[in-house]
Amino acid sequence: MTTTEDRKLSHINIVSKGGVEPAGSTLLEYVRLVHNPAPEHNLDEVDLHIDFCGHELAAPIVITGMTGGHPATRDINAALAKVAGKYSIGLGVGSQRAGIENPDLAYTFSVVREEAPNAFIIANLGAAQLSRGYGVEEALRAIEMIKANAIAIHLNIGQELFQDEGDNSFSNVIAKIEELVEELPVPIVVKEVGTGLSKEAIARLEAVGVKCFDIAGYGGTNWIKVEALRSRTVNRGRALHEPGSLAELWGNPTAVAVVEARSVSQSSYILGSGGLRDGLDIAKVIALGANAGGLAAPALRALSQGAEGLDRYMADIIYQLKAAVFMTGGTRVSDLWRAPLLVWGRLREELELRGVDIRSYLNYQRLLPLMWRSGGRGVQGT
Repeated sequence: MTTTEDRKLSHINIVSKGGVEPAGSTLLEYVRLVHNPAPEHNLDEVDLHIDFCGHELAAPIVITGMTGGHPATRDINAALAKVAGKYSIGLGVGSQRAGIENPDLAYTFSVVREEAPNAFIIANLGAAQLSRGYGVEEALRAIEMIKANAIAIHLNIGQELFQDEGDNSFSNVIAKIEELVEELPVPIVVKEVGTGLSKEAIARLEAVGVKCFDIAGYGGTNWIKVEALRSRTVNRGRALHEPGSLAELWGNPTAVAVVEARSVSQSSYILGSGGLRDGLDIAKVIALGANAGGLAAPALRALSQGAEGLDRYMADIIYQLKAAVFMTGGTRVSDLWRAPLLVWGRLREELELRGVDIRSYLNYQRLLPLMWRSGGRGVQGT
């Protein structure tokens, strides 16, 4: 058994090397934004600013929680924070359990606020820890540790099931999240970690007051696969719990998860993440109903080229996203909700099997900008 601190470093090393994506995809390849060759405005009129969970971002991008909790991760978080601060985008940290268990490691997390004093920063705790006794006190410590604007509670049952030290207790998690919603001074972001939220989960969580979600769908870093790889290294070639095809095939694809989330909630903030790699991917998840797009592993891998590599990567995807908005004829991010969109193939089939009529849904999407302009409470008279 390894310490939480050692586990954090192992995770970073494994994800940095790649080969941790599953066999399937996000299903975003079945989405196409229709090109508008005559937008009738200039590129410099395109404004990417959005409100996300009550905080303004200069572009609809969040670098989602990855790391912290080991001395070697401090510089990674510092570099991520610098780029988040420079571009005024969001940044999450990895699970802060290590910093709560050992306050001497808190600096590996708190560096993000030092490097990005004005950025939208998201703290992070695991739902399994809530089930084991963590509550308002620990959440407040996590928030204070990084002066966070929000706190993520991650639902990672697949990861826990195949982690050698995994905790399989998730009892009373919804009730504990409801307590945090009522007691904490910042918004709660409920997030998955690569196997995707579902419409049933969104509905249950929204019913207890959660207003921000990171769907973290299947198609990107697969934490069942990561833990199996790590376990095989520790246990001389065979994982403690071999996942079989679960590592390749289990999860709700990102594109499906975004549509499901929005189909049951018109007023929540939705972060589409899981397998996004560039600005077009972000444009697609927003067009499907998300408010913003999230990514993690691509930023980590860009950092392998140094701070300049990470900065160049972020500048590129922001420009790509701006270009996508422009080439659909829009001037604002929310215009992507009304842009002509084609959805076909397996994505359409899965959505219909899940009870989402894609034609009706896309017509509903066109109302979303009006809904948000009326405070996220729906269009009057509809």
